Amino acid sequence: MLDVREDGTVARKTLRLPEGKKPLILSVDDLNYYPYMVRRGNAVRLVLDEEGNVAAASIDRDGRPVVSRDDEIVPIVDRFVSEHPDFSLDGAKGILNLTGYEGILGYRTQNPARPEAEAERQAALRVVERLKATGWRFASHSYGHPDVAKISLERLKEDTRKWKTEVEPLVGPTPLYVYPFGSHVPPSDAKFRWLQSQGFHVFFGVGPKPYLRMEQDWAFMDRRHIDGIALKTQKDLLRPLFDADAVLDPARPR
Repeated sequence: MLDVREDGTVARKTLRLPEGKKPLILSVDDLNYYPYMVRRGNAVRLVLDEEGNVAAASIDRDGRPVVSRDDEIVPIVDRFVSEHPDFSLDGAKGILNLTGYEGILGYRTQNPARPEAEAERQAALRVVERLKATGWRFASHSYGHPDVAKISLERLKEDTRKWKTEVEPLVGPTPLYVYPFGSHVPPSDAKFRWLQSQGFHVFFGVGPKPYLRMEQDWAFMDRRHIDGIALKTQKDLLRPLFDADAVLDPARPR
C-alpha cells in the first residue's frame, strides 16, 4: 500500500484490485506469548511442524504438549490463503507487531547474556525466516510496551535501543512502528522525531474507522481493533467488515 524509500520518503502505491475485492491489511499485536497469556491457556510459542510449516505449540487440558495449525492466527491465515489464493495479493498475509521484553514468538530471547538465550534465538530465527518466506512482515510494537505519550524522551530512547539490540537482529529492520495502547504522539513531539531518526516512517494507532495521513517522510494510519471488547461492545463499528454475532462462538465464556 505504501512505499518507504531508502531516503525515508513515503509514497502511496497504486492498488489495482479485481472487481468486487476490497483491500484488507491484517495486523497482530504482541505475538510474544507472554507468560501470563500461557497461564491463561494461550499457545506457548510458534514452531515449525514436521512439514516445515508454522504451527502453534500449546498444552492441552491434560497437560500434554500439542502442535497444531488450528488454534492460532498465523497457521489459520496460512491455511486459508492456501485454500483461497484469490484472497491475498502475491501471498501477502499480515504484519506481526512484536515487543521484546519477554522475547518474541514465545522464545525467551530477551537479555542475550542469559545462558539459554542463544538457543532460543536460533529457534526463533528459524520461525522468523519461514514467516518472512510465507508472506508475513514485522513491525516494532516497542520493546517494553510503554505508553509513548506518557513516558519521557530518555525512556523512549532506551526502549528503542533495546529493540534495536535484541529484536531487530532477529526480525530485520522495519519502517513500521505500532504504538502500544494506540497512544501516539504528534509529529511536533521530540519523541516522534526520535522514532523517525531510528528508521521508523509509518506509524499506527487505533481508531473507530479507517484513517490515513501522509506527509513526505512519514505516514500515520489508524487500525480497527478486532478483539473481545470490540466483538461484544462495538458491533456497529465492525459491521462494515462483518457481523460480530455471526463470529462469536456461543460456547465462549461470557
